[in-house]
Amino acid sequence: MNDTAFRIYKLASAGFCCSQIMLKLTLEEEEKENADLIRAINGLCGGIGFTKKTCGVLTGGIGIIGLYAGKGEDREVYKEDYKTMIEEYIDWFEEEFESTECGDIIGIQSISDDVGNIHYPIKCGDILQKSYEKVQEILYKHGYEFGDRD
Repeated sequence: MNDTAFRIYKLASAGFCCSQIMLKLTLEEEEKENADLIRAINGLCGGIGFTKKTCGVLTGGIGIIGLYAGKGEDREVYKEDYKTMIEEYIDWFEEEFESTECGDIIGIQSISDDVGNIHYPIKCGDILQKSYEKVQEILYKHGYEFGDRD
């Protein structure tokens, strides 16, 4: 098990969902914390609000791209390559996993939430790792230094 896989396992064991794990991994890389962001992204769990629709790994990856190239302040605009990077990620994701829907990808009928402890199949760990690496690759390709937004 490599370092990223172990970090994913630890975060999943702590009860974080896929979208939260994607953002927590990024914040850890930057040696930052942002509990408000992690709480807000909680609504994307289980395929957006536990509906098994758009995969949290997909939305989490888009969130990471947004951290680097999105609009965050009044006088700011999103970076020129923002939409291109999102399109690259979505196209890769759909081709790699043959869907963007949580339920289709992991082939489940329900996502259990046992008093806040969300249980996902092992398959999610592989999807998280591949996607996290792909987001980094896209950012590097576009000239961003992953782990350093300052």
